[in-house]
Amino acid sequence: MMHFDDRLATVLRHRATGERAAMTQFRQLLDLLGNRRAGRDESMLAAAWLRLAALGETIAADQRAMMIREPGLRFRNPELALHLAEDEPEVAAAALSVAQLSVHDWDALIPRLPIRARGFLRLRRDLPQATQHVLDRLGIRDRGLPSPYPAMDAAPAAPLPPLRPVPANDLAESDDDSASEIGALVRRIETFRKTRAARPPEEAPRLPLNERPDQARSRCEGFAFTTDAEGRIDWADAPIAPMVMGALVPVAADSGRNQHQPLRRVAMTWSGAPAVAGDWLIDAGPRFSDPGGRFMGYAGRFRRPALAAAAAASSPQADRMRQLLHELKTPVNAIQGFAEVIQQQLFGPTPHEYRALAATIAGDAARMLAGFDELDRLARLESGTLSLDEGSSDFAQTLQGLTVQLGEVLRSRNAQFLSEIDGAAGAVPLARHDAEALAWRLLATATGATGPGEVIALRLSRLANGVQLRIALPASLATQDDVFAADYRAGSGAVSAGMFGAGFALRLARAEAQAAGGDLVAANKALILTLPGLTAAEGQLSHDRAGAAHG
Repeated sequence: MMHFDDRLATVLRHRATGERAAMTQFRQLLDLLGNRRAGRDESMLAAAWLRLAALGETIAADQRAMMIREPGLRFRNPELALHLAEDEPEVAAAALSVAQLSVHDWDALIPRLPIRARGFLRLRRDLPQATQHVLDRLGIRDRGLPSPYPAMDAAPAAPLPPLRPVPANDLAESDDDSASEIGALVRRIETFRKTRAARPPEEAPRLPLNERPDQARSRCEGFAFTTDAEGRIDWADAPIAPMVMGALVPVAADSGRNQHQPLRRVAMTWSGAPAVAGDWLIDAGPRFSDPGGRFMGYAGRFRRPALAAAAAASSPQADRMRQLLHELKTPVNAIQGFAEVIQQQLFGPTPHEYRALAATIAGDAARMLAGFDELDRLARLESGTLSLDEGSSDFAQTLQGLTVQLGEVLRSRNAQFLSEIDGAAGAVPLARHDAEALAWRLLATATGATGPGEVIALRLSRLANGVQLRIALPASLATQDDVFAADYRAGSGAVSAGMFGAGFALRLARAEAQAAGGDLVAANKALILTLPGLTAAEGQLSHDRAGAAHG
């Protein structure tokens, strides 16, 4: 029996070279991606979403909408509904009119839909009652004037006759205004106005999602946003979105002149709702389609000038570093994406030698991005703008696992760790992933610098108020004047803690240790890591550290 992944791989292997082939493949991908019981091959699914988007650009919107409405299409995947809801109105309307989702999926999907797309759901009469309540809370309602005859609202068997247009030259001949359709329309409008005027103050205006009036009037201090290629805001943080959707970001709209450069501290004054009115500074970067490289707009954040100035004053160097890293990441991300497209043959067969080169380029790009992330992490830790995740972990268990893993690497050089780990050293206030990252930086740096035949002593012991790890420095690092500034890099094939050398890795480890309430120092040709402990009974910080924190 053929599984989903086999069918998807079969579809993706064929290149859609003509219009008919493109439509056939688009229809096949709709059917496969519409089945939420799909396989779990993430790389295959990612390739399928890329192919669906690429085919969508070659097929007219009305044809795509017609294929979506075809009988027999399996459409039970909320991700497909969200993907199509961001397309042209006819495509979005078709997708939201045929999607068959569970109540849970509707509840998760609707708040993420573009505002213009939510209205299409009001045309459906088969949605669950709970889903209709979600739409009501978001303010998506049918629009119509109330009946001027309350008695008729309770008696649908005797409705008003349908309105018929009356020629202008016949108005003078109509003496009985109460009997005319024009009169009925006037009364409907008047009833609507009276009903709105009589609404209790606590119900006017009605706020979405049960927000309080004081929340709606509060001054916004910052929000994230994206724009389309013309510079109009097409997404923003949920509480602010209704106030800013469709607004033009002037500099972004002038992208033809600025060549889609990042926006840095661009000033803008907003006239509008009280929550967003006033002066703003904009920081944003350009977005490009992958594959294709087509400019799609900007993504960034609005900040009040006072907050932006305070952030810059607190750490100008860290802020400049983050801006530089953002500008470096953009082209590297694009290079990685194009390399993966070639390596995975998403748009047709590719010679093996080119696929091998593309795989190498994608790997190099991934390592560069990882290095950029480490630079950003160090800048934020040293400036105090990043806090480690809360949690606890058994540091002794973490070290034991890594010494076994890295011991295999050292054995090939006839070297080894001589470890003495106290298994009862106790827990430390580090989430497991942070504890593993910290331990890896220290042990991988030592492993990469260890020469043939060296023995590296390692000891983890318990202190009165925490734990201490002592690692003897390999000879290549012990001779350095400042081990935290060492530029030593492991040779080809050797384990290392990062692309910037031993000194950077140890400096990052020191910043992580200090963020956790401990420290990392170099003394007597050894690295000494101290971390606060957690009491065994309560899992709380040791009394000494707690007293220091409150002192």
